[in-house]
Amino acid sequence: MVVANPILYVALPLLVAFLLPLFGKIHKELIRVVPGLLFMFLIFNTVVLFSEVTSTGKPIITQIAGWAPPIGINLVFSAFSGFIAGIISIMGLLVWVYSYKFKKVEFDNSLKYFVLIMLVTAGSIGVVLTGDIFNLFVFLEIVALSSYPLVAFYRGRDGAEASFKYLIVGAFASIAILLGIVLIYSQLGTLNMAEISLRIGEMPEKIKITAFILLFLGFGIEAEMFPLNGWAPDAYSQAPGPVGAVFASMTAKAGIYTIIRLVFTLFDIDAGYQLLLGMGIITLVVSEGIALRQEKLKRMLAFSSLGQMGLLMIAFGINTKAAVVAGMFILFNHAVIKSLLFFSGSYLVYNSENKNIKDLFGFGKKLPLTAFLFGLGAFAIVGLPPLSGFWAKLSLLMASADSNLIALIALILIVSVVEIVYYFRVVNGLYFKKYTGEFEPHKPSWNASLVMLILAAVIVTVGLYPDLIYNYFVNAADALMDKANYIQNVLPSNFVGLN
Repeated sequence: MVVANPILYVALPLLVAFLLPLFGKIHKELIRVVPGLLFMFLIFNTVVLFSEVTSTGKPIITQIAGWAPPIGINLVFSAFSGFIAGIISIMGLLVWVYSYKFKKVEFDNSLKYFVLIMLVTAGSIGVVLTGDIFNLFVFLEIVALSSYPLVAFYRGRDGAEASFKYLIVGAFASIAILLGIVLIYSQLGTLNMAEISLRIGEMPEKIKITAFILLFLGFGIEAEMFPLNGWAPDAYSQAPGPVGAVFASMTAKAGIYTIIRLVFTLFDIDAGYQLLLGMGIITLVVSEGIALRQEKLKRMLAFSSLGQMGLLMIAFGINTKAAVVAGMFILFNHAVIKSLLFFSGSYLVYNSENKNIKDLFGFGKKLPLTAFLFGLGAFAIVGLPPLSGFWAKLSLLMASADSNLIALIALILIVSVVEIVYYFRVVNGLYFKKYTGEFEPHKPSWNASLVMLILAAVIVTVGLYPDLIYNYFVNAADALMDKANYIQNVLPSNFVGLN
C-alpha cells in the first residue's frame, strides 16, 4: 500500500530543515541534494492524494494525534487546497533545480538558503491544508520568519532595509490576525474552521464584523493587497532571483488562500465579496500604474506581480463559479509565468549594479535564449494568444460579462494595455536597442536554462490545450464554493450542530 498523507507536506520539510546541518556534516553535497529529493516526494504525495480525492469525490481529512475535530487539529486535502499544495510542491522542485548553482548560493550560503526554503515550503503548505485557524496563524508566522532572512540574503544595506520593512508590516499583520482569532474564540470557544463556519451566526454582529475586519487586514497584508503591500516591491527586488519566484509561487499563494478562505468559508458576510472585489480593483489599477513608471526590471516585475494578485482578488470577489474557475486559472498562471519572468530576469540583470531596464538594451543577441524566454513570459502575462495567460484573462472577462460587469471588463482591458506597454518596452529594448556594453552578460547555467524551458513549455502547452488542466480548476472551484460539504466532511457525523 502506498504511503501518502497530508501531514507529510508539513512534517518532512520541517524535519529536513532541522536535519540539513547534520547532512552537511556527513557530505557537503547533501545540503543541496536532500531538498530536491524531498520536493520529488511531495509531488509524488500530491499525485497519490489527488487520485484518491478524484476517485472518491471527498476530501482527505487527517486528524493529528487521533483527536477528531473540532477538539483536535486536522489537515484537509481537498480539490482546492490540494491544488494549491501541488503548485507549491512543483514550483519548489523547479526553484531547487534553478538554485543549485545560482549566484552567491554557494556552499558558504547554501545551508542557510535551503533551510529557509524548507521552512517556507512547510509554512506555505501548512497554511493551505490546516483546518484550524490558530494553526493557520502559526504557519503564516513560519512563512514570515523564514522570508525575512531570504529578503536580506545578500546582506546589503538595501536588502536589510527591505527585510526590516517586511518585518514591521508583518508584525502588524500578526497582531491583527491574532486579535481576530481571540475575538472568535471568546465568542464561539472553538478554533476549528469548519465549526466556526457553522456557528459564525451565533456571534454578535458588531463583534463578528470587527473580527472579520481584523482578519481581512492581516490576511490582506499577506495577500499583497493595496495599500497594505508596501513591503512587497522591496522584498521582491532585493531578494535573490529564485526567491522572487518563491514569493510568487509559494508565499503569495498562501496569502491569497487565507483571504479567500476567510471570505468563502469562515464568515457569512455578503459584503465580504464586494470588499474583496473592490480591493482587488484598487490593487490592480494602482500596481499596474506604478509598474509602468519603473526603471528597474525587478521592481517592475514586483509591481506586476502585485497587479496579478489584484486580478485574483477580482475573480474571487465576483463570487460566481465561472469567476472562481477563472481565478484558479490566474492563480496557476501567476505561479508559472511570474516565476519564468523572475528566473529569466535574474540572469538578464545578473551583473548589473543598478538592475535598470536600459542596461538590458541589445541583450537579445547577447543572451538569445534568456531574452526569448523572458519575452515569452511577457507575452503570456499580458494575455496574448496562444499562450496560457490568454485563456485566464478570457475566462475572467467572460465571467464578468455573465455578471453584467461591463465597467469591470473595460477596466481589465485598459489595464491590459498598460501591461503591454511596460512589458513591450523591455522586449523592445532587448531586441531593437543597441547594446551599450556597460556590463558583461552572464549566461545561465544548464540547470537554470532547463527550468526556464520547462516553464515555457508549460505556458505554451496549456495555451494550446487548456482542457488538459481545466477540469482541475473546475473541481477546485466546486470544493471551495461548497461550504456545506466542507463542514460536513470535516466535522464528525454525530456533531450536534449538524443535526
